[in-house]
Amino acid sequence: MIRSLRWKGAAFTAPFQLGFVFVYLLPIGYAVYQSLFVERRSGLGLGGGSTTEFVGLDNYERGLTDPVFLGAIGRVFLFACVQIPLMLGVALLVALLLDALTSRLTSAFRIGLLVPYMIPGVVATIVWVNVYSPDVGPLTDLGRLFGWSWNFFAPEMVWPSIGNLLTWHGIGYNMLIIYAALQAVPREMFDAARVDGASELRIALSIKVPYVRGALVLTGMLSIIHMLQIFNEPQLFRSVTPQTVDANFTPIMIIFNQAFASGNYNYAAALSVLLALFLGVASFLFYRLTTREAD
Repeated sequence: MIRSLRWKGAAFTAPFQLGFVFVYLLPIGYAVYQSLFVERRSGLGLGGGSTTEFVGLDNYERGLTDPVFLGAIGRVFLFACVQIPLMLGVALLVALLLDALTSRLTSAFRIGLLVPYMIPGVVATIVWVNVYSPDVGPLTDLGRLFGWSWNFFAPEMVWPSIGNLLTWHGIGYNMLIIYAALQAVPREMFDAARVDGASELRIALSIKVPYVRGALVLTGMLSIIHMLQIFNEPQLFRSVTPQTVDANFTPIMIIFNQAFASGNYNYAAALSVLLALFLGVASFLFYRLTTREAD
């Protein structure tokens, strides 16, 4: 009987297992396999033949010593160190405010905050690129009313412009996870704290925020993975301001150009594996540091 139940349970998970194998494991294995080879062309690329040679870890060694790739990782990592705490801080504040409202008001505001997340990332980027545009966007004219002269596509403004877009697009998703964690906090604790004379601010800082620590860790890890794989936003910004956002602006843009512009699939595969390893290490360290502080 128990064995039969186990087989039935395994049958229910079979579609997921098959999808996981074919969508994740096999592509990862093929990328690792491709990264161990290099394609050498003859005839200066003008109709000559090509040969594929096994080079072992040479592509990885090249990637680990490539200043362009390492510079892109460092650039995006520094951006994530600023962007992620800012976005999660705003999401936490919004979730706390929603938790303090009545259920009817909460439902209305929650849906409104989730609307940006429902918009596809490419569409959201196109919208904001037009909003930032000095020709058709309203922000330039609005700044002139206050005597401000700003250019959202200038080198010093590109990252804040992208950060504002990512915050607007992702705040609703992170807020929903944190708000769901807040709903699990026993309401009796709030009543007891109020009886003891605690203010709403003290209740939020001493009871609510510690209880949603796990949700903050989860959203932080997801944000790290997303930020270090940023592609759509800078790629569309590049179409407007190529002199500011070059082809090597982020690691994913480098991988994309190596694979589809230069045709160097083997090196692109090696960079993809290196980026995946870096993401894994960054996520693991973030998880260990945050859970250790909780302990």
